[in-house]
Amino acid sequence: MADQPEKEEDRLRPPPTERFAGDSHHFDLGRALRKLRAEEHEAKRGHHQITLYRRAPVTHILFSFETGGRLEEHTTNGLVNIQVLEGRLRVGAEGEGHEMDAGQVLILNPGIPHDVEASEPSAMLLTVHLEKGGKGPDS
Repeated sequence: MADQPEKEEDRLRPPPTERFAGDSHHFDLGRALRKLRAEEHEAKRGHHQITLYRRAPVTHILFSFETGGRLEEHTTNGLVNIQVLEGRLRVGAEGEGHEMDAGQVLILNPGIPHDVEASEPSAMLLTVHLEKGGKGPDS
């Protein structure tokens, strides 16, 4: 069955063309996290996320994880920057588990399989810089 186009009244947020309009963008990450955590829809796989900004080839995505929330293993054809803002995350990459606390950053080269799991309520800012022709992260 083909996906049906999203109806305007079914949207969780304003469309990207509105959110990403303008020449400069200022984000208060604490405020954005509070708003994200207050959303009424149920978390998927234990997390909420919002694409803060996307302009090819760069995407910035804010995540709020519940304890045990996770992103399954995946790869991205771009440089991945994982910055832990709050809590504690375990990032699996190249057969290693990186235990990351707030204030820590992990940078992965393009094509590295990785997964993320929160061991407590946590927040992460993900920045992806795609390689030419690369597919971006979901928003």
